[in-house]
Amino acid sequence: MNVHKLNNKKHANQDSYKSLLLLDEIAKGEDLSQRDLSKRLNIALGLVNSYLKNLLSKGYITIKNIPSRRFTYYLTPTGFAEKSRLTYDLLHDYTRIFREARRDFRGLFNELIDNGIKDIVFAGLDEVTEIAYLSLQEVDITLVGVVDQNFFKERFFKTEIRPFEDIKMINYDVIVLTTYLRRNSAYKMLLDNSVDPEKIKTIYKIDIDDKN
Repeated sequence: MNVHKLNNKKHANQDSYKSLLLLDEIAKGEDLSQRDLSKRLNIALGLVNSYLKNLLSKGYITIKNIPSRRFTYYLTPTGFAEKSRLTYDLLHDYTRIFREARRDFRGLFNELIDNGIKDIVFAGLDEVTEIAYLSLQEVDITLVGVVDQNFFKERFFKTEIRPFEDIKMINYDVIVLTTYLRRNSAYKMLLDNSVDPEKIKTIYKIDIDDKN
């Protein structure tokens, strides 16, 4: 996978994704304040304000004053067209990412097999994790644990998801980072829990100064 190209496009993709989230919420036609949007989308209030100003300047949304000094937002026809375009572009981009992830996870797992690895842990969950799991079914490696701070106590297929702190209680050979969007924060949390960096494997470039 051309991780350098992906990382160069990373911030643009994130901006497009967050813009799409905002446009999608606004398209529902509800009276939502910036604070409401911030809570729903888990985006910092200051960033919501910045994104909305950008969308407004491009003519994608309009603002209407409502009682109690609140504002509500509406999509313009241009905004609806932009929402469709962003949806198409992101789906196309993620389709490529997923295709390349399937190939690269297969290569990583075959390399682990060659090095005598038997037991692994998945760290971090998003759509990419399922691709890693599909690739894992093709090799003789056992998934002995899954850790993720946001989904613990749930299950990933038949495996219980545990918080990162529980990594100390799992017997494993290596840990495979299986989140694309939160790979940097997942890597940092592993380090914070005293995991040897040599035990962490990934198909993506890691930037530990990045909070995502």
